[in-house]
Amino acid sequence: MKSFTLFTLASVASTVLASTTPTERISMAPKGFNSDSTVGAAYFMTNEASGNYLVSSSIGSDGKLTLYEAVYTGGNGTRALTPFDTDPLFSQGSVGVSQAGRFVTNVNAGSNTVSVHAIDIFNPAQLWPIGKPVSSGGDFPNSLVINKAGNRVCVVNAGAVNGVRGVACLMRGHHSFNYYFHSCYKFNWSHGLTPIPNSIRSLQLNQTTPVNGSASTPSQIIFSADEKQLIVSVKTGYLAIWDINADGSLSSTFNTVSGGAIPFSITPIPGQNALLVSDPGVGYDIFNLNGTKAKAATISVPVAGQVAICWSTYRPESGNFYLIDVETSIISEVDIAKSLNSTIQYPLGTDGPLDTVVATVGKNDFMYTLAAKATGLTVLSVGGPGKLTVLQRIDLVAPAKAAKLAINGTNVQGMTTFIGW
Repeated sequence: MKSFTLFTLASVASTVLASTTPTERISMAPKGFNSDSTVGAAYFMTNEASGNYLVSSSIGSDGKLTLYEAVYTGGNGTRALTPFDTDPLFSQGSVGVSQAGRFVTNVNAGSNTVSVHAIDIFNPAQLWPIGKPVSSGGDFPNSLVINKAGNRVCVVNAGAVNGVRGVACLMRGHHSFNYYFHSCYKFNWSHGLTPIPNSIRSLQLNQTTPVNGSASTPSQIIFSADEKQLIVSVKTGYLAIWDINADGSLSSTFNTVSGGAIPFSITPIPGQNALLVSDPGVGYDIFNLNGTKAKAATISVPVAGQVAICWSTYRPESGNFYLIDVETSIISEVDIAKSLNSTIQYPLGTDGPLDTVVATVGKNDFMYTLAAKATGLTVLSVGGPGKLTVLQRIDLVAPAKAAKLAINGTNVQGMTTFIGW
């Protein structure tokens, strides 16, 4: 049994309980579940219009998952109008975790809000709401990012809003343009998320709410490696980059770095001022941000047989990147240090993989994938190059039915992990 000081538990519990509101909690844990062997947890969201739930799974020392519970986020999900059978938000990063801040945050695209949940110190798979969901400052929030210190969160909205909201981070429609922009928040355990003044920044894109089609929508929002810039990928072929001021506010205008066909997910390339961006119009793009803004360069690299490479993740141990194709159910491993065209492909049958993350458990790496078309989860062992193997598949339909939890492969989204106690 892991031991903790009573003082630490009491301090955390009193802070969280003082700011939480009653919420529905649905157990999905097997009979006799014991959290002693837990080394972390994985989280995704149901994104149902009738109520959005964060579903957590315990990660064991062997890297395998055990379903634990579903916690109501206090908001509703939704999906885009275009009838794709998966990927309802057209994004990566709809659920995020802070290792330093010990919390999970998610978007509620149907309620235009963002929720925060604390990670329990005894059991990382157990979540506790912090405060109430806050306005995303716009319509159809679909991606968010947390800084390394765990005290700042920014969100990008993909929908259209007419009029003005009376909050510090707001969104407005003007003339013939519909505006999207991200709102930024400070985070602390006492109050949850509070808006950062002067973080109102927009992209002039013509869209609807819910969004209609994946084109002309933002895909992901991230901080630069030094956290001095905020970067958003936009599917019309560019990155929007704002400078971050010392007080957390943003530059009045953004720099546009053009490139790619349909820039989607963003994965930083460690040690370089460059980004690997998945691109369902090509395969993937390399955005090199060195030099002056005008000289930023982009290289587009085709991936054989790709149809919808929209997600990406990175394995620090090997330095390799993984590209996720929902339509072909293929994960492509790319060694950009060796050759941009050095690709190994792994078929996953009919999984329909979406959001994916690599986590290190002990000395081993594991990949956690949301298998949307199978309405399940897939765990893969990540060995050396060419050694990605399926370790576990989890069906979500039967456990959700038994727990009376609404879940549908066409709506699920997001995937992130927390490792440690």
